[in-house]
Amino acid sequence: MPGDLRPWELLGSELAFDHRWDRVRRDTVRLPSGDVVDDYLVSVRPDVALVCAVTSDAKLVVVHQWKQGVRSFMLELPGGICDENEDPVVTAGRELTEETGYVCPNLTRLGSFEVDPSKNSNLMHIYLGIGAELTGETSLDSNEQIDVQLLPLAEARDAMADGRLTSLGTVAGIELALVALASEPTVA
Repeated sequence: MPGDLRPWELLGSELAFDHRWDRVRRDTVRLPSGDVVDDYLVSVRPDVALVCAVTSDAKLVVVHQWKQGVRSFMLELPGGICDENEDPVVTAGRELTEETGYVCPNLTRLGSFEVDPSKNSNLMHIYLGIGAELTGETSLDSNEQIDVQLLPLAEARDAMADGRLTSLGTVAGIELALVALASEPTVA
């Protein structure tokens, strides 16, 4: 029953691993049962921001790039890590331009979500940009190799259903954008 739920008690915490790509925290916790877990690992990562950028002719700006974690190329929304103390909307706009060369005059927040709350401490912030325009060159990090593509908005759900779009943040972002765009008469 919900009224009987109790949080875990934090008994101690230490940084177990510290690397530029990931930090791992080792927590010692007492469970509601009284059992103690002395090696609960949590990935401590910065927040990330994604942008669902839509052109004036109703196409999504997406990036096709290698993802080492799954050892595969993936089609995703542009996005990246929020710099320390950076507003996620600034991150979303910066990453859109750096990865694709596109800009959006205004970004609207669609939501902020826990990525994997059992094992990660970060949030994913998702934004919608209407009227994306190609204005310049990309500015890729040394570990990035990106093919920018335009996906017709009308094909987005098909791309999710047939496996072309499988990244959870991308799927969530597109679905949220489609809901928001349903009330926007100038797009779709």
